[in-house]
Amino acid sequence: MAAADNIRSNGITEGVIWKQLLGFFFPILLGTLFQTLYNTADAIIVGNILGKEALAAVGGGTSTTINLVIGFFTGLASGATVIISQHYGARNEQMVHDSIHNAWAIGLWGGILISVIGYLTSVPLLRLTKTPDQIIGLASEYMHIYFAGGFIVVMYNIGAGIFRAFGDSRRPLYFLIAGCITNIFLDLLLVGVLRMGVAGAALATVLSQLMSLMLVMISLARRKDCCKLILRDIRFHGPILKRTLLIGLPSGLQSVLYTVSNLMIVTGINGFGTDTVAAWAAYSKIDTLYWMVCGSIGVAATTFVGQNYGAGYIDRAKKGVRDSFVIAFISTFIIEAVVILFSRPAYHLFVTDPDVVDIGVHMINLIAPFYFTYLFVEILAGAIRGTGKTLIPTLITVFGIVGIRTIWLIVVPHLYNTVGAIILCYPVTWIICAIAFVIYYKAGNIYTKETE
Repeated sequence: MAAADNIRSNGITEGVIWKQLLGFFFPILLGTLFQTLYNTADAIIVGNILGKEALAAVGGGTSTTINLVIGFFTGLASGATVIISQHYGARNEQMVHDSIHNAWAIGLWGGILISVIGYLTSVPLLRLTKTPDQIIGLASEYMHIYFAGGFIVVMYNIGAGIFRAFGDSRRPLYFLIAGCITNIFLDLLLVGVLRMGVAGAALATVLSQLMSLMLVMISLARRKDCCKLILRDIRFHGPILKRTLLIGLPSGLQSVLYTVSNLMIVTGINGFGTDTVAAWAAYSKIDTLYWMVCGSIGVAATTFVGQNYGAGYIDRAKKGVRDSFVIAFISTFIIEAVVILFSRPAYHLFVTDPDVVDIGVHMINLIAPFYFTYLFVEILAGAIRGTGKTLIPTLITVFGIVGIRTIWLIVVPHLYNTVGAIILCYPVTWIICAIAFVIYYKAGNIYTKETE
């Protein structure tokens, strides 16, 4: 179909670049903040009401195990988002419509598959990662309920990704705010008042995600343009599905392999006992202050490059990547300072046990100073995804993250069997991957148009 004239202009392909990036970035960042509050509210309420064993059960290794399953389909769905953004930038109305409904089909069937796989593999994965015996019952209870509603999580992420693909990052923010408020209320009710334990925390998360999903679907169904959600049109479209898989499968594999490397680290951390597991669980919540900024600028870079690449504005896409780095570096250095300076008070939000707090502060001091190095990975990988090229970034991740971390975790603990020695593999692999992505971005001709 010829390019359509009634696709709304959103500024991604026009206007002052840094202003458009900030206008798109900040709603994503605030949305990620509220997404983080989903999990942080669980951790704070569970840690203070139920104790450090329950905190260890719902965070740390449990969250990483959940991400192993959820992450693959989220990565796969990113392929759909890239395709939608490219067609939207090119103003191809029919392809936008078909791509959106193809994405919903992936979310529906992939989400159901996640629920089944996640529910059945919860306990084996917890055993595999050497989860301490005193918390494995609580952790499996949490994961079973979470995965029973796993398809809701996947479909919500699909819907939010669709909005961002055509440059609307504000509506997903509103949906997340509503979901976060609901989650906190349900946490206090189910955990604090009804004393449902970790099951209440998991149920609160699933129900609040369901509300966010319903808001996404209603909003898309009310649209009057080619982005309108029509339930009877949800189905796979062969050529679009093929392109989605070509782009999304490497991203999904990358997510799985990244999570596998994290699980290997968690397995090593679990061997140091409940205090260390609880410290890592709380650290993973504090750590998200950085990752939400880093991930948000990565999403912004992907959408910005995707739409401008689709529209043929290659110079604008390149300038958008440069401006993304400026925004990201300023934000990251502020976060590094805040996280390091206020690490101890931050830990006291989750747990008061002095041994747990001391271990956690040590973790922060080892990792946080190196946050800035990962920006090269996130932004350049996002830009490359925006052009639809995901194979090489996946290979870089497999070698730089999974390969080197595997070698590190086999060799280093035999020489220095400490928590610090284990988690130092994070900054080491970030630096190596950053160098590889810079080399590929500069020499890889990523903006060359491919024949479809």
